Amino acid sequence: MTPRLFDLNSTWFLPATPEQVWAIIADVDMSWPNWWPRCSFAAPLVRTKAKSTSQEDVLKATTAYLNFKASLGYTLTISISPTEVIAPREIDFNAGGHLEGSGRVILMPEAQGEATRMDIEWRVRPTQHWMNLLTPIAAPAFTAAHSLMMRQGERGLIKALPSQAPTSSM
Repeated sequence: MTPRLFDLNSTWFLPATPEQVWAIIADVDMSWPNWWPRCSFAAPLVRTKAKSTSQEDVLKATTAYLNFKASLGYTLTISISPTEVIAPREIDFNAGGHLEGSGRVILMPEAQGEATRMDIEWRVRPTQHWMNLLTPIAAPAFTAAHSLMMRQGERGLIKALPSQAPTSSM
């Protein structure tokens, strides 16, 4: 039996320019655990020789191993390896570990470029036997846990963004 494919999509609305959001989400040192609640490193970053020192090439030469602690009590360990990087707009990646497949993050300017819409797409299959056994009845719970984890990530990223200076009314 082939494990079920999950199409998991999220949209985050962020009060910062795409460049400000990019600086955090595409950090070559993978700072996600600093701002994403319930996210931690499962292992050190693995970096192969990059084609150049550009951010795009360094990201494509990097694999991050992250733990995500779900609200249901389980932890998923996921590897993320960027395959395409178009700064400051898009990152495509392969996912491995407890969820195998691919994903994409797309940044789009909103509010005359002062805000950002971030669309996140995951197309993954669970690799853990227990998850595959429970998927026929637990898929809605897994999807809800994913949604909650993504909302926590959105709130964490908003807090990590540079604060917007208040505009003067004079």
